[in-house]
Amino acid sequence: MNLFIRTDSQREWLEKLHQKEAAFKERADRIDKLGIFPEDNIQELIELGYTRSTLPASYGGYGLRVYDMILLQETLASFDASTALSLGWHLSVVGELFEKGLWTQDKLEFIAKEVQKGALLNRAASEAQTGSPTRGGRPGTTAVKEGDSWVISGRKIFTTLSPVLSYFIVSAWIEEEQTIGQFLLHRDLEGLRIEETWDTISLRGTGSHDLVLERVTVGADQLVELGSKPAGPGGQLNAWLLHIPACYLGIAQAARDYALNFANEYTPNSISGPISQLPNVQHLLGEIELELMKARHFLYSVAAAYDDESRRGYLSTELGAAKHIVTNSAISIVDKAMRVVGIRSLQNDNPLQRYYRDVRAGLHNPPMDDATLNKIALSAIEQAKR
Repeated sequence: MNLFIRTDSQREWLEKLHQKEAAFKERADRIDKLGIFPEDNIQELIELGYTRSTLPASYGGYGLRVYDMILLQETLASFDASTALSLGWHLSVVGELFEKGLWTQDKLEFIAKEVQKGALLNRAASEAQTGSPTRGGRPGTTAVKEGDSWVISGRKIFTTLSPVLSYFIVSAWIEEEQTIGQFLLHRDLEGLRIEETWDTISLRGTGSHDLVLERVTVGADQLVELGSKPAGPGGQLNAWLLHIPACYLGIAQAARDYALNFANEYTPNSISGPISQLPNVQHLLGEIELELMKARHFLYSVAAAYDDESRRGYLSTELGAAKHIVTNSAISIVDKAMRVVGIRSLQNDNPLQRYYRDVRAGLHNPPMDDATLNKIALSAIEQAKR
């Protein structure tokens, strides 16, 4: 990782995170087995100041950019993936809001002060009937104007970080405007509740429960965004979503580390020395290292291009490609790590079986592989025509 550390600030943050490594790794197995939310981890990261790391310095944060974020998120995910992916959504939402100035100045100042005090926020957009919002489905959640207030009703799924979120940015269909609005809702509002539905085999600790809204009433000023802004070249790209592949790369790194240590230490009586001397094991370890290099160099080069405003405008399909390449490489790395370790990797007390389950969740985070490949193909076709 030293190859990718570019600033003293990055190194300082990594040192802070590594102070949490032992405790987070120790808790990871219990979080997974019981499917519990890593509240202790999140609270420690709030106290560390990590949750305001992507808040601009001018608003009281640390002003970390996309490259910084993925470097730290990859490291955190190697300790505990549920903690990293959960908090990654908060970091990315904060980063995008302020980079693009999506809200009015007074709303940005308000949420900045809340984040400084430890508040957490995430978007609540997915619904059972529409699937991923990236597919373009219209939300079934509705917002109706009644006097000077908005009344919001509906149900959101996959609301990651829900056990500790202070604010939900909820998408709702506004019939009178024939468009989608984004509403800032505090968790203590009447009619807002969390229904604990998250029970999966992967990333069991993310607390991605359902958000139920039963005639939640808010003032007109809680409509913070109006109309959809489709992704495209330049300013509409959202590289903050690279926190997703960074998480799966961290899982892959953890699997690699385990397999390499195992290969250097395991000495069956059928050979003289550890299995790391065997050609077939070396071949697998070499493939793991190559996949890590490929994925990491691509991910970090895309993040660096995005942070460089003079190059950002040349990006088009690279963000989706980064997620596709990294996620599929991470799955391959974990698979090969399990081949190195053998049947022991399937034991419940072995972290590799958790990495195997967790890393596959990346296939179901946006953008999906089919959408990414289709977009890349169409872009190439159009370029060839021109």
